[in-house]
Amino acid sequence: MIGLLRWFAPPEPALAEATVRDAAALAALHGVSFRRGWSEDELERLLLDKAVIAHRAVTGRTLAGFILSRLAAGEAEILSVAVARARRGRGLARKLLDLHLRRLAGLGAAAVFLEVDEDNAPARRLYAGAGFREVGRRPAYYVRDTQVPSNALVLRRDLG
Repeated sequence: MIGLLRWFAPPEPALAEATVRDAAALAALHGVSFRRGWSEDELERLLLDKAVIAHRAVTGRTLAGFILSRLAAGEAEILSVAVARARRGRGLARKLLDLHLRRLAGLGAAAVFLEVDEDNAPARRLYAGAGFREVGRRPAYYVRDTQVPSNALVLRRDLG
C-alpha cells in the first residue's frame, strides 16, 4: 500500500538557482503570499543584481517556492521566502533555506539576517529550527488594514 501511495504522490520539487527568466513566476507567487507583492519588474531588477542570490523549487513547470537574499560586506539579508499554498507544511521552505544558506556560506557570508512578522508562527518555527536567533525588533513594522500593526523581529544566524 505504501508503495502505491508513493506512486501517486506528487513529485518532489527540483531545487535550483533562480534566474531573470523566473521573474514572472516569482512575482505571481510573491503576490499571493504577501500583503504587498513585488511586481515582475521589481523581481527582474533583483534577479539582475549580482549581489542577489535566489533559489527556486519547481515541479514540472510550476513554481512551488523561492528564496532570495542580498550579499553585502560578508553578510547576507534574506529578502523574501515564499512557498505555494498547496506545498506549505511539507518541509519545502526548510529545503530551500538549507540550500540557500549553504550557497551563502560558500560565497563568503559570515552571517545572515532577516525580518519576520512576530505573528507568523510557521516562519518563526522555520527560522528557529534553522538556528536563527532574535537580535532586534522593529515596533509596529507590519501595517495591516484592519488590525493593530505587528512587530518585525530581526533574526540572525552565523554561518561557518
